[in-house]
Amino acid sequence: MPISDRVRRFMEQGSWIRRMFEEGMTLKQQHGPENVFDLSLGNPIMEPPTEFFEELRRIAERPALGMHRYMPNAGYAETRGAVAEQLNRETGLAFTADEILMTCGAGGALNVVLKSLLDPGSEVVIFSPYFVEYVFYADNHGGVCRTVPPDDRYFPDLEAFESAITTRTRVVLVNSPNNPTGVVYDSDLLSRLARVIDAKEREFGTEIFLVSDEPYRKILFDDLTYPHVFHHHPRSIVATSHSKDLALPGERIGYVAVHPEYDGRAELMDALNFCNRTLGFVNAPALMQHIVRTLQPVTVDVASYQAKRDFLYESLTGIGYETVRPQGAFYMFPKSPVEDDVVFVEELKKHLVLVVPGKGFGLGGHFRISYCVDDRTLEGSLAGFRTALESVGKRDGAASRH
Repeated sequence: MPISDRVRRFMEQGSWIRRMFEEGMTLKQQHGPENVFDLSLGNPIMEPPTEFFEELRRIAERPALGMHRYMPNAGYAETRGAVAEQLNRETGLAFTADEILMTCGAGGALNVVLKSLLDPGSEVVIFSPYFVEYVFYADNHGGVCRTVPPDDRYFPDLEAFESAITTRTRVVLVNSPNNPTGVVYDSDLLSRLARVIDAKEREFGTEIFLVSDEPYRKILFDDLTYPHVFHHHPRSIVATSHSKDLALPGERIGYVAVHPEYDGRAELMDALNFCNRTLGFVNAPALMQHIVRTLQPVTVDVASYQAKRDFLYESLTGIGYETVRPQGAFYMFPKSPVEDDVVFVEELKKHLVLVVPGKGFGLGGHFRISYCVDDRTLEGSLAGFRTALESVGKRDGAASRH
């Protein structure tokens, strides 16, 4: 047996998205790609904004001497300064380059943060439904996740949250706009979460960090303004990337930002720098740091994602599905019409529609749709959604008559 039992178990738990993607490839070979409607993977269909290519061309045509060499582990001071300036505009807080660490995407950022904060047995509170990698990231660094269930709006159940915090709690990890629901945690919710954290810190005499995973921060609908965690808790940290707001998931470029008023930030930043290096990232990609330095105010066409959201929401609810209306990101999380979401996902697959069971996000009875796809795929999927719903309804009706 070449791999550990723990990794084998994690692979079984965390393979739903990749499994559906791979099954989609097989179905496309069998039926033709134009007849398969793959809504399983959050891989943005959009190309990066024009400004990205302009900056890439400028750098390629006039490269600076030494631009591909090592730099400080935290990243180029100029890039970190540009990120800080953007955060200053968004939050009104006095960020400087000293509170920023450039990373290999949000995944790299979260691993660096957790490595810096966790001791063996430390606990990370996460909110269901959640991005499944959180469990693995915590385990990477000796941590254990404690999961809090949602209310009917897919906000954390505050009573359960309070009960989940113990003397070993080190991190509360939030994700907003949320993957898989598209829900945005509003300022009122963040304030209530922070009040619970503050009370528990006083009760236990510990420091608890509010870590916000927010690669979808700039993909907001209906003229919403993003509520930053920095306004609610002094020990707050942001981990993010440009994978979604600049459509650069393959470039692995992101950053960590530490609250500029946290009194332990100098030591924390030293730890983040150290862990960025010793985890093997060393530093974020040099070329991407040069490019995103000038693109901090730039975002993909969010109106296009909102139009896709509107089309899909109106279509699915019109067919008979029940789902919350996403406020951001590019995911939808309908309730499964049968109790076992895996069974219904298999039914959809019979009709060549690929989605991911909610089980893969820690909340069964649902399924995730990724609508960052072309309009033809969205439109073509509707027949399969309708037929699958009718099929399970007919079976349920037949069962009820016996």
